[in-house]
Amino acid sequence: MLAVHLNEVSFQEPWVEGVPHQRLRFVFPLLGRGPENEASSLVYFELEPGNELVRHTDSAEELLFIVEGRLEVSVGDETGIVEGPSFALVPALAPHGVRNIGSETAKVAGFFAARHVISHFDSVWQPIGTNVVDTEAIEQALLA
Repeated sequence: MLAVHLNEVSFQEPWVEGVPHQRLRFVFPLLGRGPENEASSLVYFELEPGNELVRHTDSAEELLFIVEGRLEVSVGDETGIVEGPSFALVPALAPHGVRNIGSETAKVAGFFAARHVISHFDSVWQPIGTNVVDTEAIEQALLA
């Protein structure tokens, strides 16, 4: 059984240069831990009040589990308010973004219907200097 406690992982904290509200803490907690998750992937992220996960697309369908918080979620041309605990479905390749409109830290888990996911963001994230996040590349770096 593969079990990962969030207190035992290292979070990344990227930002978009010149846009102070585009910051988050995130981790792909299953990557680099073995072959048990053959057909799925998971991202966990936290957003402070007023911060957002910039608009992007993912190569796989994503099921967002809003654990805690009050979020404005945009998927394609639709925008709605989602409060935890709730779910929101994001089809593969649908442009989407999330903004914390609440007064507390929002906590979200995104479950992907594929082990390998490529995400293309509208903005370049620092310190990595790219707008592409590739779970396969992240896993290879973790195993190196």
